[in-house]
Parts: sequence; C-alpha cells; structure tokens
Amino acid sequence: MEGKIVYSAIQPSGNLTIGNYVGSIRNWLAMQEEYECFFAMANMHAITVRQEPAELRRRTLELAALYIACGIDPERCTLYVQSQVPQHAELAWVLNTVTYVGEMERMTQFKDKSQKHADNINMGLMDYPVLMAADILLYQADFVPVGQDQTQHVEITRDIAIRFNNRFGETFTVPKALILKQGAKIGSLQEPAKKMSKSDENPNASVYLTDDKDAIVRKFKRAVTDSGSEIRYAPDEKPGISNLLTIYAAFAGKTVEEAEKEFAGKGYGEFKLAVGETVADKLAPVQAEQARILKDKGYLGGVLALGAERAFKAARKTLSKVYRKVGFYQGE
Repeated sequence: MEGKIVYSAIQPSGNLTIGNYVGSIRNWLAMQEEYECFFAMANMHAITVRQEPAELRRRTLELAALYIACGIDPERCTLYVQSQVPQHAELAWVLNTVTYVGEMERMTQFKDKSQKHADNINMGLMDYPVLMAADILLYQADFVPVGQDQTQHVEITRDIAIRFNNRFGETFTVPKALILKQGAKIGSLQEPAKKMSKSDENPNASVYLTDDKDAIVRKFKRAVTDSGSEIRYAPDEKPGISNLLTIYAAFAGKTVEEAEKEFAGKGYGEFKLAVGETVADKLAPVQAEQARILKDKGYLGGVLALGAERAFKAARKTLSKVYRKVGFYQGE
C-alpha cells in the first residue's frame, strides 16, 4: 500500500469516549505505519452546533495532545487543525455547485441533528457532508477509515468526486471507505444496542478518555447487564454482557473467546469490576502523557504549526488544480 493516502478527522466537541479510542484512534496507529496519513481536528465541522469559543479552542488542543499521547506520531503523519487550512472552506464552496439539495436533505446525520437542535437548523448543518467531501478530496485520499454505520458520508464524497471528474476532467482521487475491523463498535453502557456516544446525555452511558479511575469503575459497576448469570458473547440474547466482553477484550488485548473463558463461572459484579479496572489501568498512562504534552505549549504549538504547513501545501496543490478546471482566474 505504499504511497496510498488515508484521511480521517474527529470533531473537538465533547469528550472522546473509549469507543472513539477503540474504533478510531487505535486503528490509526496501525495505519500510520502503512499509509501516508492526514489526521485533523475538525473544528470547522464542530460549529454546525453552538459551541463556547474558549471551550472549542481548549478542546482542540486537548484532542491534539490526546492523539499524540495515544501514539500518533506527528513526524510520521500530518496532524493539523482544520481551520488553519483555508482550502477546506474554499473547496467546499466549489463542491457546493456540483451537489444537489435533495442529496443533503436525505443525509441521516442532517435529519438526526435537525431533530436534536431544532432551534438551530443552519445551512452548515445541511452542508456538513460537502465540507467533509472537501476535507477528503483536498488530500487526494485513497481511503477513509469509518465504521460500518458511517459509510454514507464516504458514498456522497464519491458521488461528488465522480460528478466533478465527469464534468471537468480527472481531478480527484475517488476515495474508498476503509471499513474498520469488526468488534470496533462499543455500545452504550446503559443502552448496549446504541453506539457509545460522546454527546450522550446520560453521564453513566459513556466512558470518557479523561475519566479518572473512580469514575470509570463506578460507570462499569452501573452498566446494564442481562437476565441470567452466564458471561458469554451473544449480542442478540445478552447485549449488555456482550458489550462488556467486547470492551474487556479490546483493553486487555485478548479475544472475546479468551475473555469468556477467563470469567466462566464468575458473577456479573466481579466481571464488571474487572472490566472497569482494566480500562482505567490502560488509560492512566495515556492521560498522564496528555497532561504532560498540554503543559508543553511550545511543543504542541510547534507540532500543529508544522502539520498545518504540510496540509496547506498538499491542499493548495489540489485547490489550484480545481480552480484551473472550473475556469477561475488565478493571475498570469
């Protein structure tokens, strides 16, 4: 896969959960060994819902520090803040002209967020997928790592790229969704059938990467389980226990089968405590490293400046090509 490009971004809104860690960040660690990777703090996407400006700035830096603490190597990949590369917004404007209103109205995320934020259904909320397409296409990405439930945004990006290429000639690489390995989906601790979310209103439903050990153990002790007493993986029959087995296996570095054997004959209480302690112990060094990086403002600022410079160069190359194709005057 030499020379292949991967693009991925996470919004710095709300605290990241262990689901984000297992489903996204840990997969990125392997990808940076194999691909040329662009990883962004998607702060432009974040403002489609109301944000407190000072908090958004703080969370952006915390997310960048977390990436590095988890093992993302800024020398090996391009780690940057989306708003520091103006070509994202500039390309999104051009792509708007080859995107249809009906397509945007059908997007699941627009429907969901419109219901959640009925008092703020803004154009950014509807146009979110076009900006996402610009994010991906700017870097001529070959692959976009997503979960099975997030393929819709990659599909619309592919549609927009193909439509532009057909109209103006070959310009963009048409990206493919890189479906993350099965088992990456971590469910809510209170409603296991639902994905664990950083925006869940129930504080006991999600375990955040910033939670201390007491909070983590407490949340797992309160986790929903199922009838019966057997600890076995059966998602339809025992969604609560199956979710906890998935989490334990992910953080203990074991298979689900190994986890089942380890807790055979044990009670739910003992099992939930073990899951909580395992997760907390795994996150402790990441949290300590994130805190250390955040204190070193010169280092973190330097990493993000270098990332923005790299991203800017790659993005400018693509945007210049796009402007030429659509007939924009760029000087003699």
